[in-house]
Amino acid sequence: MPEAQHEATENEAIQDDTGLDVVTGAFGFTGQHIAAWLLGEGRRVRTLTRDPDRPHPLAAHLEACPYRFDNPVELARSMEGATTLYNTYWVRFEREGTSFDEAVANSRALFQAARRAGVRRIVHVSITNPDVGSRLPYFRGKALVERDVAESGLSYGIVRPTVIFGEGDVMVNDVAWLLRRLPVFPYPARQASPVRPVFVGDVARSCVDAARAHGDVVVDAVGPETFDFVDFVGAIRTAVGSRSRLLPVPAPAVPVLAGLVGRVVNDVVLTRDELAGLTAGLVAPGGPSTGQVVFTEWLAEHGETLGLQWASEIGRHYGTRSTRSTRRGEPTAA
Repeated sequence: MPEAQHEATENEAIQDDTGLDVVTGAFGFTGQHIAAWLLGEGRRVRTLTRDPDRPHPLAAHLEACPYRFDNPVELARSMEGATTLYNTYWVRFEREGTSFDEAVANSRALFQAARRAGVRRIVHVSITNPDVGSRLPYFRGKALVERDVAESGLSYGIVRPTVIFGEGDVMVNDVAWLLRRLPVFPYPARQASPVRPVFVGDVARSCVDAARAHGDVVVDAVGPETFDFVDFVGAIRTAVGSRSRLLPVPAPAVPVLAGLVGRVVNDVVLTRDELAGLTAGLVAPGGPSTGQVVFTEWLAEHGETLGLQWASEIGRHYGTRSTRSTRRGEPTAA
C-alpha cells in the first residue's frame, strides 16, 4: 500500500473511533479482563449480559444491557455507537434448554445486529482447533460461529485461547480444590494430553491487539509453557501443597468419576467434549507463545489461596437471579 494511502486509512480509522466498545459478558471471567483493559485505556464500555443487575466490581464503571436475541431491533440498539464488539458469548455445556445449536444461532444474530448498529469490527473469542467437521459438538459449534464472524460483512479478529488461567478461573481453581480434598486424583491413562495454559490478562491483551490490527486476523492465544496433563495437574498439586496421589485410569472412567464429584458439588466438573479435546491434543496448538505470564510462576504466587473454595460453573451462570427465567447463555471462556 502506498504510504499516503496507508496514512489515509489510519486517519479514517481514527475518525471512525467512537471511544465506545461493547464487550459481551463483561461480568464473566474473560470478558471482565477485556473490559478492565479497555477501561484502563480510558475507553467507554457497554456490556451485554444475561443479568445486567448482577453485582460486580465493574458494574459502576460501565453500562449493562440484557441480551435480546429474541428482538433483533433491541439487540442492534444495544450496540449503537460502538466501534468494536468484543464477543465472549458461548455456552460451555447444554443445560436448561440452551443448546450449542441455539448458541450458534444467538451468535449469528449478535453479529447481524452489530452490522446493523454500525459496529466497525468484531473481535471474537473462540477456542483452539475448532472444526466444522468435528464429532465434538463444542468444537464444531465454535467453528460454525467463526464462519459466521467471517461472513458477517465486518472486519474481524478471532482469538483462539487454550486453557485459560488467572484469578477467578474455574478449571485450575477446581483442580486445586479437588487436590486439597481427595486422596487420589484420577487422570486418563495412556493418553498424550498436552496443555499450553495461557494467562487471562494475556488473552485480553491479544483481543485488544486484534481489534487494532489491520485486516482480518486469526491468532492462537497460548502460554509459554507446555505440559502433559498429568504434569499440569502435578504443578497445581505442588503449588497447593497437596499429597493427593495422581492415579491413571482408563479414559472412559474419567467422565463417570467426574460426574460423581459433580453430584457432590452440584456442578459440571468435566464434559465429554472437554475430555475428548484434551486427549486429542486440541488445546495445545503449535506455534509461538502469545502469552507472557508463566503458569508455574503464577502458581507459586497464588498457591496458598488457590482452590480454597469450589468455583461453580452452574452457580456462576445459572444461579437464581432476577432475570434467570428470561435470559439464557452467559458467556464462558473457551
